Parts: sequence; C-alpha cells; structure tokens
Amino acid sequence: MGLFKSKGVVYRPVKDVNLGSDSTEFYLQANVKAPRMTGILVKIFTWFLESPILGSLLFYILKGNNLIHKLITNAELEESPLFVPSHHFEDHKEQEVKCLDSALTPQEQVQLAIECLPTSSEKAHNETNPSFSRWTIMDYSRAYSSGDITPLMVAERFIAAINESSKPPLRMGFFINYNAEDILRQANESTLRYQKGTPISVLDGVPVAIKDEMDCLPYPTTGGTKWLHKERLCTDDACCVKRLRLCGAILVGKTNMHELGVGTSGINPHYGAARNPYDINKISGGSSSGSAAVVSAGLCPVALGVDGGGSVRMPASLCGVVGLKPTFGRVPHSGVLPLNWTVGMVGILAGTVEDALITYAAIGGEISSHQSSNMLTKINLPLLPLTKSICDIKLAKYGKWFDDCSDDVRLCCSHAMRKLQDHYGWKTIDVTIPDIEAMRLAHYLTIGSECSTWFDSFGEKHFAEFGWDARVALNIYGAFSGKEYIKAQKLR
Repeated sequence: MGLFKSKGVVYRPVKDVNLGSDSTEFYLQANVKAPRMTGILVKIFTWFLESPILGSLLFYILKGNNLIHKLITNAELEESPLFVPSHHFEDHKEQEVKCLDSALTPQEQVQLAIECLPTSSEKAHNETNPSFSRWTIMDYSRAYSSGDITPLMVAERFIAAINESSKPPLRMGFFINYNAEDILRQANESTLRYQKGTPISVLDGVPVAIKDEMDCLPYPTTGGTKWLHKERLCTDDACCVKRLRLCGAILVGKTNMHELGVGTSGINPHYGAARNPYDINKISGGSSSGSAAVVSAGLCPVALGVDGGGSVRMPASLCGVVGLKPTFGRVPHSGVLPLNWTVGMVGILAGTVEDALITYAAIGGEISSHQSSNMLTKINLPLLPLTKSICDIKLAKYGKWFDDCSDDVRLCCSHAMRKLQDHYGWKTIDVTIPDIEAMRLAHYLTIGSECSTWFDSFGEKHFAEFGWDARVALNIYGAFSGKEYIKAQKLR
C-alpha cells in the first residue's frame, strides 16, 4: 500500500535513450488508483484529507499507490530542471506559409490569415450541405457586408437564444455572466460601421465568448468560484481579449467552467453544468466547458478557453469542435488567471479549422517587451487552398501507447489514420516514447503545484466556499513537496 519507502527509478541520460521503433524501453501503463465516489462519501473523504494526521497518511498512501514515490519523489535524474518551457526559436524556412510580423496590428494579422484561406469559389465547390450548419466567421462577414443581416439582428437573436437555453428543460449553462445591454451596444456600433462601409476586420460584429478565466470588461473574473472576483478585481481586458476587441468582435460574455479549472467534467457546483449540445444528459468536458458548448451549439463561431492539461482539447473533442492549444509563449498571458502559468495557455475553440486560424492570427504574437530577442518566435500560418492538400505530414505513433485503450477507441483512431494516409498521403512513423507514465505524473505534479501556490496567496479563508471536488484537488495539490516539484521539472 505504499506505507514504506520505495526505491526510486534511475533514469538514463536522454542521450542514451533509444526513441526508435526497435527500442527495448519498457512500457508502463497508466496507473491511476483513487477511490471513485459521489455524494456523502466525497464529503467524508474530504474531511479525512483535511485531517492533520489522517490526511498525511492518506496522501502518502495515494502517492505510493500511484507510483509518485517510485517515478518522481525517489527517482534519480542527471538532467537539470526546466522550469519554463521556453526554447531558442529555430526558423526552418517553411514553404507555403505566411509569417505574422510583430509590427502588424491584430487587424492586419487577421487580414494575413484571410489570405491563407481558400477562395469562396473553391470552398463552394468542395463543401457539402449538412442538415445543421454552423455559421463561420466568413459567413457572418459576407452577410454583414451584403446587408442581408446586421450585427444588431444577430445580437438580438443571440440574447433570445441564451435566455431560452438557460431555462427548463434545457438549462444548458453556457455562461456564468453575460450582459444583454453591453452586447447590444457593441452590436449597434458594429452595425454603424458596416453601414458606413468601414468594418474593422472580418471579425467585426462576430460573436465571441470568453472563458471566465480571462479578464473581459465589464464582467468580473470568477474562475468558476463564488468569491475570487471579490479578492481580485477586473480592471482591464486580458491582452488576447483586447486584441479581439480591436478587431471589432462582439464579446458576448464569460463562459462557464469547471471550478478553478481543477477538473474535466464541466460540472460547476455554483453555476450549474455546461451541458453537451449533442445530448443534454452528457457532460461537455472541461475545464473550458461553456466555451466548447456554446460553439458546438452554433451560437458563436469562436470562443476562447485556457488549456493546462487538455482543458481546451478535451471539451472540444466531446463537443465535436476544433480545439487548439498554442505552443508556450505564442499568445500573451497577461490578464489571465495565473492558475498554472507554465502549462496553461490561452486556447481557441472554433467550429472550423479556418476560424481557429483567423482567431489565432488575431490574438497571436508575444509582446516584444516581455521576451528577450533570442526567445521571440515567428508564427507561421499555413496556406490552406482546398485544391492542393498538405501532403508532407509525418505522424509519430507509439504503438504500445496507441493500443492501450478500449477496442472501439483504438479502431476509430486507426481508421482516422488510414484515411489521412489514403486521402492525403500522410506517413506514419513508429517511435518509442519512454517514461510516458512518469511524464504524466510530472505534468500533474507541476500543474497542481502551480495552482496550489497561486491559491496560497489568498490564504485559507475561502476554502470552505469551494465545491467538494475542488477541495479534494486543492488538498492533493498542496501535498506535493518542493523536492517532488524539482524532480518533476527534471523530468520535464
């Protein structure tokens, strides 16, 4: 049961590890061992965790059973710790891309992204006519420019739809906060710009939702809690939100999320569950639950989320939309709750890859004053004409990990890979990713330690105001030691 000190793993230096398909590295399956419980049992378990003596014993047992002692705490590694995943940028001189210049405005970056998209004639030739069709950014832009509809008409219908979806029998729980008056004000200003023939960009008048983990005026930032906005006032837009506003987007409110982002169900004890539009009895995933659900429902073509360990990609997958977590440093983090500042990135949820590309162009690009010159990166946007597919992609597949799942998942993913290979000529290369379970634990320890450290700045006065699952998570996060954090960064 992990009551005695276990011998730690001795990791070989990176230079000695074989990553090829012929590697003899041992594959360790995911080893998640924790009690599954609901209702009163969760409360009792939380009380035990928060008990000074029983809590320490429980944490020790849980760490041992989940191999944290063996793979992290008592492990031996030669590598130095890597605290921030920031690397010198290597320019590979990619072909068929457009590079975002740091001197460009967000509006100019959006225009550059538009030039990467297929022409409307190419799109019309290739698209099908599904029974349900989400409007894209370009659909809105063309309809506004032609005068078929106005941003004000869209805003009025949007508000009506949100009001209806918030009531029984749906109770979709898309938003924590939205302000009809502010939405109509933005929409009216955008409508006037179109009437004058001076729209700011293709995002002008397009409804965009913001996860309640980012500052967006006039709303408080709650992080899915009932108290955070009282301790930390929102006085300005987050940088990514400000860039969208400069492009004319209508910021329609703050979306629901798993409390403090510490879970993946999207069930919030204070604001309700963000339900899945495909089946309201199913979860939308988390923690960017409301953002994924509102895009999936077709109410917004785009929403912003934050992803530290899948919090954009998981709800995107469950809700059938596109989820993008950019590389560290590609999107400024100012104005975002620092829940996990070295792993949590502002991400994008969109109905299409093209809309994700446009939004990425709008919010992308680090602030030059925040980075040294040799750390500044280029953002290359791929050209996406539908008449010429991207054919030189190589996928690395770790067979033992890929097959470590239920048969239906494995067959579905294998089918998808075959389609990519047959239709686009993409190649699959067999590789080995050793210590993948240790990597998972190191990530969990990192994200947990960062969240716990940030929460400590508020003391324990609000601890009782958390939902029970958040209390369990924060108790576990706080049980990680400095030694374990350093070992996790060595693994990183």
